[in-house]
Amino acid sequence: MQGCCHTPRWGLAFLGSLAILSLLAGCKTEEIAAPAPDYTRQLGPGECALRKLNPDEWPDLGAPWRVRDPFLNTAAERSIDWFSKQSSKTKFPFMQVCTWEQAAASVVAFHQVIKESADEASFVAAIKQQFDVWQTVGWNGEGTVLFTGYYSPEFKGSLKQTSEFKCPLYKRPADLVTDPSNGEPKGRTAKDGSLQPWPARKELEETHAFKGTELIWLQSPLDVYIAQVNGSAKIILPNGQTQFVGYAGKTDRPYYGLGRACVEAGLIPKDKLSLSAIVTLYQKDPAKIQELIWKNESYVFFTTYEGDNWPSGSLGFKVTEKETLATDKKVYPQGGVVLVDTQAIDFGGTKQRFMKFMLDQDTGGAIQAPGRADIYMGVGPAAEILAGGQLAEGTMYYLFLKPEFASQYPLPTKKGSKAAAPAKAPAKPQKGLAPKPDPNDMNK
Repeated sequence: MQGCCHTPRWGLAFLGSLAILSLLAGCKTEEIAAPAPDYTRQLGPGECALRKLNPDEWPDLGAPWRVRDPFLNTAAERSIDWFSKQSSKTKFPFMQVCTWEQAAASVVAFHQVIKESADEASFVAAIKQQFDVWQTVGWNGEGTVLFTGYYSPEFKGSLKQTSEFKCPLYKRPADLVTDPSNGEPKGRTAKDGSLQPWPARKELEETHAFKGTELIWLQSPLDVYIAQVNGSAKIILPNGQTQFVGYAGKTDRPYYGLGRACVEAGLIPKDKLSLSAIVTLYQKDPAKIQELIWKNESYVFFTTYEGDNWPSGSLGFKVTEKETLATDKKVYPQGGVVLVDTQAIDFGGTKQRFMKFMLDQDTGGAIQAPGRADIYMGVGPAAEILAGGQLAEGTMYYLFLKPEFASQYPLPTKKGSKAAAPAKAPAKPQKGLAPKPDPNDMNK
């Protein structure tokens, strides 16, 4: 989640980048194991993370309309507020996909259409008339994405070190260097002024490198780690008061998921992996889990937040339960409307289809490629269950206005004002409004 400089939060690591193995039939007498999916595959030179779909390739737009809820409007309004900031213009134009004007107008238009459409048919007709749909290329060029989940944990903690609370979250160090445009860590400033890489997590912890910059104290190293990989935490102090903390930066070292490490060490079967399983292992053998935690060399820093803007995502605005999606902001346009089609568990652990409109409003340490995305599940123990069990393939689609409609949906001139009313959409899509062929279209 976002920290003091509107930089990214870091998504749930426990389930990140696990291989889901499958078998493909070979000849009649044998089966050949397919290579494990590489969800962390990076884009090649000039490759775009999205491809524009022909109308006959579009997903079912009615299904997410039927399960929409008021929180979708809330999430859309927060993206509109972000686009209203001048700093959002520095994130666009976005390669072959859209301009800033299109991206901003797309959220305004979607927000208006979804509120004003009388029924499913009119909503679908308006979207088909005015929008283009772009599908992710995923990790494999065919749209496949691994969806994990993250949440905002709750812990007991203290503003002072005690015998019970002796594991600190640290403030952002003064010598941490990040890219001001996207928060990407670059290293640290050495005494001679040069830029140097940070040491790994184990060295930082064993040498007490940040002693004196403690922000708050938690009960265990695992609590600290869970806070770091989720990027935020709600801390209940001994006097009953609440302290909210969130992301303020990270080191430039590589990320390695604890869930992946536990599976590779043979401690948890892949199909049994969950946060509760990791907690149980930690209670039995904390030293072993600590060794696996150290495989993640990245280290995260925190700052305090007011409750009305916590937890905050990489746009600098509060994230919304099951409406905020975290993606790699180097390859996906931020702030926009996304249709996610995957599976999620209910509180009984049963998988069910998860097909919802969401807003791309966050990013994460494990979310570093077009084949990865993280669904924000909320705050506290209930959200922990959903986030800890979220591990499913799927795909996603971005909705952007066709260029000729962008001028009809200006941003509000001030908070609380309404955008200028666009021309009314007809009951049925009009002919002749299809976009002209784009020589940069990744379909070609």
